[in-house]
Amino acid sequence: MTTTNAQSTPNSALDIDTSPPEMLKPEEVVRYLRVLRERIPSEPSSTVTGLRRRLAHVDANFVHAAVNAVGATEGVQKVLGRTDEELREEIDVSSRWTAVADELRSLLQSILLSNSVRRQRIGLAALQTYKICQQMVRDEKNASLEAHIVEMKRLNRFGRRRRTTAPA
Repeated sequence: MTTTNAQSTPNSALDIDTSPPEMLKPEEVVRYLRVLRERIPSEPSSTVTGLRRRLAHVDANFVHAAVNAVGATEGVQKVLGRTDEELREEIDVSSRWTAVADELRSLLQSILLSNSVRRQRIGLAALQTYKICQQMVRDEKNASLEAHIVEMKRLNRFGRRRRTTAPA
């Protein structure tokens, strides 16, 4: 009878790495995004006029009917300079890049929301610091906080009332 050591034989079902991934620093994300941007094929942009802007929103059913018409005769293909297969491929590529745009939009919203939460936590900590300092300065040994409190009070717009202007 032979026994196998569980540590010496790797089992893909058991060797799954469950540790959380290392979080990226903002500077690293920017660097990755710049590298990614350089690798994404881009179309030459022309001046976006009203007509060009509307051309991007031609009804999809109309586009498919036009592609079918291109495929129906070689004469249309010759005049257009493109085949129906080329147009179908471009439609497919456009759809796939739309998925990329949706994911990037979702990523952007996630980053904006996370940063907003960070700013809220920072703001809360700053306001709590102000209130704590106001309490601590009552003790003479914390008199050095007075200058800080005066500066925070001058800069605090959070709790101030807006001045009302007298109607003319």
